[in-house]
Amino acid sequence: MLKSLREQVFEANMDLPRHGLVTFTWGNASGFDPASGLFVIKPSGVSYAELSVENLVVCDLDGAVVEGELNPSSDTPTHAALYRSWGERIGGVVHTHSSWAVSWAQAGRAIPCYGTTQADYFYGEVPCMRGLTEEEIEQAYELKTGEVIVEGFADLDPVAVPGALVRNHGPFSWGVDAAAAVYHAVVLEEVAKMAAHTEMISAEAAPAPRYLLDKHYLRKHGPHAYYGQASR
Repeated sequence: MLKSLREQVFEANMDLPRHGLVTFTWGNASGFDPASGLFVIKPSGVSYAELSVENLVVCDLDGAVVEGELNPSSDTPTHAALYRSWGERIGGVVHTHSSWAVSWAQAGRAIPCYGTTQADYFYGEVPCMRGLTEEEIEQAYELKTGEVIVEGFADLDPVAVPGALVRNHGPFSWGVDAAAAVYHAVVLEEVAKMAAHTEMISAEAAPAPRYLLDKHYLRKHGPHAYYGQASR
C-alpha cells in the first residue's frame, strides 16, 4: 500500500540523521496521501539503522493503523491533527529535537526574523506555541500538541510559516511533501542557531525591517517571484 509514498517517507526519515537533526531516535517524518486520506510515518522507537520502507506504518486521519506490524510513532496523533486541519495544503510533517530549535522552545520564545536567511523561507518569526496545560497533557498529550499548533496558527498561514516551536518541547515543520518538511526542519534549525548567535553578539539586535522581509520572502514565494530558473 502507498509504495511510492513509503519510499518518499523512508528517504525523509533517513535525511534527518544525515542533516544532524536527530540523536538516537529523537525524530520522525511522515507523508500524507490526500487521495486516500492516509499517511505514512516512522514506527515508534525504531533506530534509523533498522528502518526500512517495509516497516513504516500507514495510518488514517484518526491515527489508527491501517497497515504495518509495528506501533507508529508516539507523535502520530500530532501529525494526524495537522493533516486533518491542513491536509489540503501540506503533504509532509517532521518533528525533531534539534538542539538550537529546542533551546528556543525551552525558553518559550519565538525565533525573531533577524535577517534574510530566515526571510527566504519563513514570512516572519518562527512562532512558539503556548505551553500545554496539565489537563491537556494528562488527557491526550500528543493529540493536544497538534491542536495547540493549529490553535497558534489561527491568524497565520502554515504555507508562509512552515514550522513552529512547541513550548518546552521542540520544533515541528511541514511542507508540500515529506522532503519539503525535512528541508524546512533544516532551515529552522539553522535560523535558530543564527538568531541565538545574533543575540549573543548583540542583546540590542532588532528584527529585520518589514520591507526587507517582504522583498526576500516574496521574491521566492510571491505572485511575481523571480528567484531561481523559470520553466522553459
